[in-house]
Amino acid sequence: MSTYPAWQGRPTAAVRVLKGAALAVIVLLVLFPMWTVLATSLADPQDVIANGGWVIWPRTWSTEAYTAVLSGGIISRALLVSAGVTIAGTALSLACTIGLAYTLSRPRVYGGRPMLLLVLFTFLFPPGMVPLFLVVRGTGLFDQYAALILPFLVNVFNLVVMRGFFQSIPGELLDAARIDGAGEFAILRRIVLPLSKAVIAVIGLFYAVGYWNRFFEAIIYFNDQTKWPIGTVLRQYVTGGAAIAENSGEVAGASPQSVQMAVVVLATVPIVCVYPFVQRYFVKGVLTGALKA
Repeated sequence: MSTYPAWQGRPTAAVRVLKGAALAVIVLLVLFPMWTVLATSLADPQDVIANGGWVIWPRTWSTEAYTAVLSGGIISRALLVSAGVTIAGTALSLACTIGLAYTLSRPRVYGGRPMLLLVLFTFLFPPGMVPLFLVVRGTGLFDQYAALILPFLVNVFNLVVMRGFFQSIPGELLDAARIDGAGEFAILRRIVLPLSKAVIAVIGLFYAVGYWNRFFEAIIYFNDQTKWPIGTVLRQYVTGGAAIAENSGEVAGASPQSVQMAVVVLATVPIVCVYPFVQRYFVKGVLTGALKA
């Protein structure tokens, strides 16, 4: 008789088959909506109309929707805005998070504990929408791209994870560098950052996804709709329906439903393409930092 608990024992053939079937069903449930969106965006307008707006397998493939979307109109501009905000915001957020996390991870830093408590206080009691709006308007960020970056520059969860990872670096290694005459900036640049590629990659992905998917703030802070990012434009296309696509002048012979689905694909693909390159760092980066924190 085995002394291992039931959950640690080798599963029977029936259990393995059941797990495989359940996993296959879950994968199909995830992939089917994604495939439907992609197929509808690539379907001929007549196919879309004949199937009531949704196509599972187009009889005739067409790229008219993507040609219309990428022809230099509001969608192309929104993609450029989102790309710029994501790149700039991710770079600034990583720089600020790395600097603050390294400072708070060092023992005997003057004012380190009160600063850490202040940061955690903002995590427990986040500002409301109205106070944040008043701050953005009072600081002159209204109708500026900085309004999508500066109020969200440092995420407390990301800061705590990165701080925990920095604390896991052996202190003897840093002390040896100090004995050799290295300053704090040199230690951070030459020792800490090369050892922290995993957590930096994961936190960078978290920031990038957050900036790319940001849509609600643009509705509040921007009067000029030409400055909207792709997330806000996507929301307007999906919730506004065909009328928005027709009024924007971007349908150009394509089905409005195909245009909507093309916008969904274009708003999703960049992050989906980045994720596989960072996925291998997730366990090492987030788990180590979270356990140490």
